[in-house]
Amino acid sequence: MRLRHRDTEFELDLTTFINLMVVLLSFLLISSVVREVSVLQVNLPGKGSSASSAPAKKPLILEVMIYSHHLLIADRQSGPLKDIADVQGQHDFVALNAYLQKIKSQYPAITEATVLSQPTTRYDDLVHTMDAVRYFSQDVGSNTIHSALFPDIALGDAPTDPISGPGGSHAP
Repeated sequence: MRLRHRDTEFELDLTTFINLMVVLLSFLLISSVVREVSVLQVNLPGKGSSASSAPAKKPLILEVMIYSHHLLIADRQSGPLKDIADVQGQHDFVALNAYLQKIKSQYPAITEATVLSQPTTRYDDLVHTMDAVRYFSQDVGSNTIHSALFPDIALGDAPTDPISGPGGSHAP
């Protein structure tokens, strides 16, 4: 038997592999979808400070409360302003937005609003309420223009529903 002498030196050709990676990389870059992530900055309501250190009262401290069967718009200083009942089992965000436009016309300098919700509030309802509070849409010709209502939104927990009480649903 003869022993073959093996050639232990070899050359690694990476040209084909690099070509494949260039093609795959360009394909992935072209086919990837660039997504725009929208970030909405919200504030948590601060703890109440003592009356002696409080600055002068604002003309309006707007609160929008989301309850299971209605929306309540209130001024923290003077109380409820409007109660918007549900329409066909859904919150009426159009009526909410229309009423907030009236408030904005009376108080154009106010940009803050607090959205208060119950722990059982659906996320979708919370987002639609925040959208109705933040801006309103106008059709101008063939374009839709979004104008700001109360863009500085704070979030918090709603107090007990004054209509239905702690149970969260209307009495029969």
